Amino acid sequence: MLFDTLDWLIPGLYLALMVWIALFSAVRTRSAEALFLGGRSLGFAVVGLSLFASNISSTTLVGLAGAAYTSGISVANYEWMAGVVLILAAIFLVPVYLRNRLRTVPEYFEDRFSRGTRRYVSGWMIVLSILVDTAASLYAGALVLQVFLPGLPMWPTVIALGVFAGVYTTLGGLRAVMLTDVLQALVLLFGSLVLAIAVFAEFKFDWGAMTANLPADHLSLIRPADDPQMPWTGLLVGVPILGLYYWGMNHYISQRFFAARNEDHARWGALLAALLKLTPLFIMVLPGAAALALLPNLDHADQVYPTLVREYLPVGLRGLVLTALLAAIMSTIDSTLNAASALLHYDFLHPSRHPQEGPASLAHARLLTLGLMAIAIAWAPVIASFPGLFSYLQQMFAIAVPPIAVVMVVSLLWAGMTTASAWATLGLGHLLGVTFAVLERQQLWDWHFLETAGLVSGICLCLAVITSVVSHSFQGRGHRPQASDWTVRWNPSMLGMAKPYPWFKHYLFWSMIFVGLTTALLVQFA
Repeated sequence: MLFDTLDWLIPGLYLALMVWIALFSAVRTRSAEALFLGGRSLGFAVVGLSLFASNISSTTLVGLAGAAYTSGISVANYEWMAGVVLILAAIFLVPVYLRNRLRTVPEYFEDRFSRGTRRYVSGWMIVLSILVDTAASLYAGALVLQVFLPGLPMWPTVIALGVFAGVYTTLGGLRAVMLTDVLQALVLLFGSLVLAIAVFAEFKFDWGAMTANLPADHLSLIRPADDPQMPWTGLLVGVPILGLYYWGMNHYISQRFFAARNEDHARWGALLAALLKLTPLFIMVLPGAAALALLPNLDHADQVYPTLVREYLPVGLRGLVLTALLAAIMSTIDSTLNAASALLHYDFLHPSRHPQEGPASLAHARLLTLGLMAIAIAWAPVIASFPGLFSYLQQMFAIAVPPIAVVMVVSLLWAGMTTASAWATLGLGHLLGVTFAVLERQQLWDWHFLETAGLVSGICLCLAVITSVVSHSFQGRGHRPQASDWTVRWNPSMLGMAKPYPWFKHYLFWSMIFVGLTTALLVQFA
């Protein structure tokens, strides 16, 4: 038996604490703004830990170990690259978001272009949040729990996870989500660290002894162009664009910036999360890679993580790992659910910057959250019809992300981008993404999905520039002048160089620390 009676005590206490946090937050949630923006009052530690936890799903814990077991540590490129993108978000996106008092990321598109582009982008984000992020997390969470608890029924588990996450998210809103994320981040880090120490202890903490029992390229981050998991070409052109969307524009992540008490705390939170994203290589990926020497005859990659728990952790600590799994499941579901509800509430039902938000508005917002949770639960079984969960995720994001990311970046940095150009880039870019997805399903296109995402992004960039120039040639038609145009675009004054802080508090100082650590990591594991 994998879990003993003592192992159930920690998860039970954890779930009870989550309920208490939800009730505590519900008393202080008196408006839709509090439900979706946390009162814009949270400090950098909560922001940073919440950014980290909301990204770690149950499939991350099991999937990172499994991928490292079969293909080596190249899967960790997603992790350190996330830190790079978080720094870019702190420099370029956070000041624009907070100085314009945005409530959702798509609201930027209305300020810069038109309400139509806002709703178009928001529609894509809602679909991704509910049908991809939330539904996939429910489905994957149930699959992972089945690995640890054989015989657990699939769909009752999906419903139970959805109802529990939906109720406490509905009650406490973003404040409850982010406060529970703090707890979840600590549990995730500590649980993963405990398992990593147990695995490395099997090699007497001798790096040479571990590497001597592994294939030569198993501990290499940079892989050949024909590598099926992470070709260096995909790392160069695909991971950055997908990461920039995920960590800077995806509303369920960016919500953490909106909830910060000010620009400094949002930036410090981003840097804290960036530094934390260097840890998965050591406490999640390397133990999975080392398992190839300890457990050489496993049939399936998804057996790696539970087998390590069973073989190398004593009773009690196994319960801690189960708690970490529950934390990973809940931290993604609650975040995506609250974000999708905020998008629907603000971008479609109450698009005005100064809506009347009273008790009725709060009640409607809570009903929205429950309704979207029901949709996610209903959609989760559909995911089983795809070739695999990873195939489902990569196809959806490769279709949706490149056009939105390109339009956002170009419009932030170039005043010449027009409304007509935004529409052309978004529409044609998404059509192109769907075309490549269909060709791939028909086995007529065999590029790695990261390379395809980079190709589509390059085409979208060309579209954005060419259509802007063309629309300007027609006497500026398609360009919507903005009274606050200097605010809705990034400018060098937003770097915050004039902040009256000592050097060790400046986010750029910690950015340089991150760059140094990442460079050392790449040199060591290239």
